[in-house]
Amino acid sequence: MAVFTELSEEDRQSITAAYGFASLSSVVGIADGDTDTTYLFRAREGEFIVTLFENGAQPLDLERAFETMETLSQKGVPCPRPLRTLEGNATCRAAGRLVATVSFLQGSSSIVAGPAKCRSLGRVMAQIHIAFERKASPLSPGLPTGAVHGALVQANVFFLGNDVSGIVNFRLRHDDALVSEIADVLVGWTAESSGELNKDRARALLQGYEEHRQLTSVEKEALPGFIMASTARRCASQAERSFLPEIAVVAYRSGTSDILD
Repeated sequence: MAVFTELSEEDRQSITAAYGFASLSSVVGIADGDTDTTYLFRAREGEFIVTLFENGAQPLDLERAFETMETLSQKGVPCPRPLRTLEGNATCRAAGRLVATVSFLQGSSSIVAGPAKCRSLGRVMAQIHIAFERKASPLSPGLPTGAVHGALVQANVFFLGNDVSGIVNFRLRHDDALVSEIADVLVGWTAESSGELNKDRARALLQGYEEHRQLTSVEKEALPGFIMASTARRCASQAERSFLPEIAVVAYRSGTSDILD
């Protein structure tokens, strides 16, 4: 997150009025390296993250993200509480930008996560999948499908200690085989530079996942192939791409029953 658009006093008052804040004590720009402008608004009602979208956001996309967060919040999944305008909309406009507001989350992202954090992440990923799971579809024979987060990367997961305190950025939510996101998270959070999954972290992540949702036998059989595909996508745009075949094979082998025991 970063500040690209400065808010005038008129802009601040416009946002305050849109959400019915009784008073505004401070507005702080958050500089943390994303593509949108983000502020922390402190009001009598609490602390809120206000995002001004610089590129590509559409009201319908944000409405869908809000509906996702509302559903997950009701089910006890740690994520921001979306704040609607007094008119019930997911967005308003200020400074010529589309604006969305959510509750402030405690915690911070973590570049490196040990087994305890991976286990907590696995639990929360399973909760998200359960909330939107559907039966297997013709597009993925035998594999359960549903809405997946789509970007469970380090920047979008906050921790307090070893526990996930919040998941953010639901704009990439889409329908997919659930095992596809499991593979992406395993690769993104537990893979070594060789492509091999760190067994302690991978096992912890899957154990946490299965505390809430058991993988089917078909998913377990398919998981190594999805891990190989996820590794290939990850490496294709990186310096290791010349070693992609070898890394992908190593990832496939490390995604066998060893991490499912």
